[in-house]
Amino acid sequence: MNKKLTSALLSSMLCSLMLATTPTQAEDKAPAKETIAIKAGRLLDVESGKVLRDQLIVIEGERIIAITPIAGTPIPAAARVIDLSKSTVLPGLIDAHTHLTSNPHQHGYSSLGTSTVRGALYGVRAARDTLNAGFTTVRDVGSEGFSDVALRDAINDGDFPGPRILAAGYAIGIKGGHCDNNLLPPEYNDVGKGVADGPWAARSKVREMAKYGADLIKICATGGVLSKGDAAGAQQYTLEEMQAIVQEAHKLGRKVAAHAHGASGISDAIRAGVDSVEHSSLIDDEGIKLAKQHGTWLVMDIYNDDYILGEGEKAGFLPESLAKEKEIGQKQRDNFRAALQGGARMAFGSDAGVYPHGDNGKQFYYMVKYGMTPMQAIQAATINAADLLGLKDKIGSIKIGKFADIIAVDTDPLADVTSLTKVNFVMKSGKVYK
Repeated sequence: MNKKLTSALLSSMLCSLMLATTPTQAEDKAPAKETIAIKAGRLLDVESGKVLRDQLIVIEGERIIAITPIAGTPIPAAARVIDLSKSTVLPGLIDAHTHLTSNPHQHGYSSLGTSTVRGALYGVRAARDTLNAGFTTVRDVGSEGFSDVALRDAINDGDFPGPRILAAGYAIGIKGGHCDNNLLPPEYNDVGKGVADGPWAARSKVREMAKYGADLIKICATGGVLSKGDAAGAQQYTLEEMQAIVQEAHKLGRKVAAHAHGASGISDAIRAGVDSVEHSSLIDDEGIKLAKQHGTWLVMDIYNDDYILGEGEKAGFLPESLAKEKEIGQKQRDNFRAALQGGARMAFGSDAGVYPHGDNGKQFYYMVKYGMTPMQAIQAATINAADLLGLKDKIGSIKIGKFADIIAVDTDPLADVTSLTKVNFVMKSGKVYK
């Protein structure tokens, strides 16, 4: 064998050896998952409704791997220790009704000057403020230009901090209804991107939302407070249209959230099979009974009345919107109590974006004022909301195997639920953000 041939064979064998060993070497050099040990002075077990004292929570990577009493439990040698022994520790909170790309200081006609891109960039700030407030997961129920989908993906890619997002894309509704844009005169022929009239057009719009990345479908079953030219309580989608939407969405693996203020729209939305009814301001006894029978979640935003009536004029709310809020705001709070007493399933949803992001926790005070115990209010924003989102096996409680979404406050939220507006420690998926 000549020297050139020998040299070529040796080179080929060396290359083969390098290719064979490189993947193994790369795997050997993969960064180890960080281990964190949290000393929790008071740990809220939201599943049992009990408080556990002096617990050690061990986290590896994104997930919780152990929860044991501190006494007699050795801390893993390589663990980074976080001492929350003087704090109350609870699961990351979940807000099932937000609009992260909406600026609460630009409503009505002032909102027309905001581009979709500007709204998405505003959403970066809103996402950070929401996470810092202790809300590690949100459901975003309607944004322009699929900006909520883009925001979700950017957060998942690690571009900037924010909560885990389930995005709806455009909210779907009738022409001239709450999900349309009714601010411009006829010569502009401006129709909202989520408008769909009739069962088959509505089915097509569901498919469009799914095509472009929506995790869920949001529909407008009735008129709204913040829309122009409609009555908040008036039904908009028919039962037939809502049934078509729900069938199509469920077939595609998406849940359906229905904006509904009026009693008939609420009842028909439940009959159609929606997974949650948002607002539910004018729900009646029939609606409460149907919600209980069908297991439909009610997501009632009973704080933002304060902001709309207190800051609404300055923020650009239309005079008719302020009038509608004055008419139904207190009724919604009273019906929150009635729905609770009637045994309906209830999850936390704030409608942040109508008011400033990061103030989500202000709603807890009103949930307690109108009938819930502090533990029930916390459960609404943890295990209940996780169930609604279809994520109860991953989030909503501090349990072995779940994501390490953990927050802490200095004072006892069971004694004063407003302490949840002063969250001083935030961890999402094992990473500390605050």
